[in-house]
Amino acid sequence: MRTQAYVLFDTPIGHCGMAWSACGLTGVQLPEQDAAATRARMQRRFPRCEESATAPPQVQEAMAAVRALLGGAPKTPTDLSHIVLDMDGVPPFHQRVYRQARRLAPGETITYGELARLLGEPGAARAVGQALGANPFAPVVPCHRVLAAGTRAGGFSAHGGIGAKLRLLQIEHARFNGPGLFDDPADTPLS
Repeated sequence: MRTQAYVLFDTPIGHCGMAWSACGLTGVQLPEQDAAATRARMQRRFPRCEESATAPPQVQEAMAAVRALLGGAPKTPTDLSHIVLDMDGVPPFHQRVYRQARRLAPGETITYGELARLLGEPGAARAVGQALGANPFAPVVPCHRVLAAGTRAGGFSAHGGIGAKLRLLQIEHARFNGPGLFDDPADTPLS
């Protein structure tokens, strides 16, 4: 990846980071415990790049879209599939996983096994999980929308682990197989 620079930006859940090349985003960083920790993570990920005070227009648009998604407006879910990613250096299988995951709408979930089947690789659930664990573009590549079998949370490598994954799903008002993932069962009518 030919990363030119990175920027930190504030979101409703903390400071995120975004790095870019001439071809698109080369990395997105979900919030660490504070802005200094997010900055340190970006410096480790992109050691040859400087933090920029400003970003090109397409990066500013991507920042605004991520900010809106993490703001969780329930009536207007934010789709990030239009954001251009520079996947130079990303393994081909990972690229396929990321393209398929980007087709998931905010609040939509799928299992690792279902995603593997969509890729035409029905035995590759573990490989899908490994690709998502290495995702350099979260939440633009929405790895948090991919769950373990039985709609268990599965893993999440971002700061905060499973708690962060569940928080992102909650922000998106995630639903699957009936009531929302976080609906109070007492409020759900019996069928």
